[in-house]
Amino acid sequence: IQIQAVAWSQVDGKDVYAPTRELLVSPPIVTIAPSAEQIIRAALRRQADAASELTYRIYLQELPPQPAPGFTGLQLALRIGLPVFVKPQTGKATPKMVWSVSQAPDNNLKVTLQNQGNAHVQVSDFALYVPGGEKPIAGESGSSYILAGQTRAWLVKTDLSEKMTGGRLRLKAYTDAGNVDTELPLGTP
Repeated sequence: IQIQAVAWSQVDGKDVYAPTRELLVSPPIVTIAPSAEQIIRAALRRQADAASELTYRIYLQELPPQPAPGFTGLQLALRIGLPVFVKPQTGKATPKMVWSVSQAPDNNLKVTLQNQGNAHVQVSDFALYVPGGEKPIAGESGSSYILAGQTRAWLVKTDLSEKMTGGRLRLKAYTDAGNVDTELPLGTP
């Protein structure tokens, strides 16, 4: 297994990875026998940021052995990315979630989360409801990180079986910073 650390940032809601020497991982290459364990150490080679969380990923990339002569199958190599978060030197590391929802073309809704805090937030899923309704009219599942100071938008298809009135929608979201249950005004793009 080859082990590599990269700096992690986001631009326009997309993850960006860059080589870094700030986070050291050891050992960089390791062979793990079946049913065995391996300790991997990580060390930060710089001071933590004064006010905001630092973000990295450690990738574990399987280096498969050469196939046997005459092998005609498919070989897959496993790659796992582990998030690494370094808290700021001073103050508390907390996300500040600002949600909004607006109408988009073709019966879609655009749900936006702006993280105005100094730490990441991980959203596992969310659903939108007509206020007082029991059945979600739109939603998204799957884990997404929104790093400090970043914005992420989802375009979700709506099920308009329940009538939308009053220009508001109820949002229920599940995050690592706590569950969200709030009403949002329905904006226009």
